Amino acid sequence: MPSNLVKELREKSKKRKELLKHSLGVDNLSEALGSDVKKKKEISHDNPDEEEQDEIKEKEFRDSTAFLKGTQSLNPHNDYSQNFVDTGQRPQNFIRDTGLTNRFEEYPKLQELIRLKDDLISTTAHPPMYLKCDLENYDLKQLDNKFDVILIEPPLEEYSRTYGVTNTKFWDWDKIMALDIVEISAQRSFVFLWCGSSDGLDLGRLCLQNWGFRRCEDICWIRTNMKNKGTHSLMEPKAVLSRSKEHCLMGIKGTVRRSTDGDFIHANVDIDLIIDEEPEHGSLDKPVEMFHIAEHFCLGKRRLNIFGRDLTIRPGWLTVGPDLSNSNYDWNKYQSYMSNGQTTGCTDRIEQLRPKSPPPKSGARGGRGGAGGKRRILGSGGRDAKPRTGRP
Repeated sequence: MPSNLVKELREKSKKRKELLKHSLGVDNLSEALGSDVKKKKEISHDNPDEEEQDEIKEKEFRDSTAFLKGTQSLNPHNDYSQNFVDTGQRPQNFIRDTGLTNRFEEYPKLQELIRLKDDLISTTAHPPMYLKCDLENYDLKQLDNKFDVILIEPPLEEYSRTYGVTNTKFWDWDKIMALDIVEISAQRSFVFLWCGSSDGLDLGRLCLQNWGFRRCEDICWIRTNMKNKGTHSLMEPKAVLSRSKEHCLMGIKGTVRRSTDGDFIHANVDIDLIIDEEPEHGSLDKPVEMFHIAEHFCLGKRRLNIFGRDLTIRPGWLTVGPDLSNSNYDWNKYQSYMSNGQTTGCTDRIEQLRPKSPPPKSGARGGRGGAGGKRRILGSGGRDAKPRTGRP
């Protein structure tokens, strides 16, 4: 009896080891778990050189196979979190079809829509205008214009800690809130406010309320590090994890409905997520895709970029800020660009292709957008909307 019991226990132990080998994907279980290190040391105890080499091998990290027990996949290449620990590549580096050119390859109609809208925007855009000014002392009312789209890229104090930016004058949220956005925003208009990734989310909402805007969207920028693999962004004091995202709050002023204001907004074209490479150390650059989102969404031609730089000067936009190297803004010339209309207009083909909100059901009360309830203005699609992106 005892011999049969021992034999049965040994067979169970052997089966457990084979199952563990299969789970870890290794041939030598002892080597994977590091249980044969002591045996090797005892054998080579009389040879100091071999003992030193064993210590070096023991400290050298080879792969993470031994730590994958219990993971969903037996293939360590599919564990993007562990791959980040091993290589420094962030999981978002492996999301496919994030570029502006190949995003809609699987959706020909959306690809045609974006191409037609880009052509229309470039055709109706006025030459770039820019004004170098100290925004702390400059009164924005002196621009003597109302704007449909306002993009604000403030140099937040947070960037000195996360990006290592030192060559600019930082603004706190009290100064940002004091900007006279109320006087330069049109009766129906939109504001896009970059607010970082910490306390700016709450303080940015207060700014929108103070300027008479309602927050309608939170656009998130997920930063990749494909060009600088293994390098990590600076961390906040006393922080354990480093942030790899940033937020841009979108606010709406006035009454704008997707079902009735097709002459001013085209919703359901872009999504509220940007996946793009993080800037170089010490840079304040933001993804150029934010300009595309604003231009695709709002058809108004009066566009203003506050805290702009030479790199952000763009056709169809008036750029103001202290970091510009020159000025060419002329009020009379700017007004002449708007003489043929303050919106880009829309072709029949674009109107046919663009996703639209579903009509309200008979007898149902229409909500925002006339679809019987609240809907997100920028990102959500109706029943007849095609998939909005090629991302998984």
